[in-house]
Amino acid sequence: MAPRDSGGISCFGVIAVGSNLFASQTTQTSDTHSQTPKPTPSTDTRNELADTPLLRFVSIADTGTGAAGQYAVAEAMTAYYQQNPYELVIMAGDNIYNDGEIEKVEAVFEKPYQALLENGVKFHACLGNHDIRTANGDPQVRYPGFNMQGRYYTFRRGSVQFWALDTNANADWQRQLPWLEQELSRSDAPWKIVFGHNPIYSSGHYGLNQAFIETLTPLFQKYGVQLYINGHDHNYERTVPINGTTYLTCGGGAGVRPVGRSSWTVHSASTLSFAAYEVYSDRILVRGIDTKGQIFDQGMIPSG
Repeated sequence: MAPRDSGGISCFGVIAVGSNLFASQTTQTSDTHSQTPKPTPSTDTRNELADTPLLRFVSIADTGTGAAGQYAVAEAMTAYYQQNPYELVIMAGDNIYNDGEIEKVEAVFEKPYQALLENGVKFHACLGNHDIRTANGDPQVRYPGFNMQGRYYTFRRGSVQFWALDTNANADWQRQLPWLEQELSRSDAPWKIVFGHNPIYSSGHYGLNQAFIETLTPLFQKYGVQLYINGHDHNYERTVPINGTTYLTCGGGAGVRPVGRSSWTVHSASTLSFAAYEVYSDRILVRGIDTKGQIFDQGMIPSG
């Protein structure tokens, strides 16, 4: 099957791939020749309201180095925020390298994202394999800045409900898997997004995760999960919807590794980057944005 992007770049009037999101933009003035007042509410106003996102958020993973790559991505996230304010950052694990030491949190979290934190942006983290090397990650679970409600948890922002998973080798799947199904079955959110550290469909170093394909993807299909976000592979990759779920790897938050392409790949890149999302009633627009503010990938996730 050839990869097919649901796209919508031109039909939704959004910025084209390859453009610089942070460049100044000119605004067209309204028609000054007509002396008659426009109807209230105008068609333009209705269209504008229809195109106002219900939620903006971004995602990052494999970030916690405190090195130049992390700071470059953090600065790009701040520049994006200044043009497109968002309220939420999903952190898909490996929040603190190399061994999850909470003593490093100022250098690898509070300082890089200081401008966002000062503006009230909330970070919601899950645990990666490096995070559990110290005290099994418990200090990170308790750290207020990561807004974790446990090793796995759920929270909601308007029409979007998020589920954070512990996908590590020592995760308690005997409890976590029934919890996930119960919480998914209870949800009436139009948009369901799950995130965890480990990939499921990946063309990077770790490749396919057959165990998760057998255990997690049937739940995603049964309960209508539209998006799964992960890291672990240090690259960017967006898939076609697979049984209704798009899989997005955003592991280029501090360093990168080579990545290939697979039959399910829409776009993959070995690029320091973050992913940005705009949620509407009928679609989510996804952008891959690099450290220069260039949009190198853009696509659409349909609601169903």
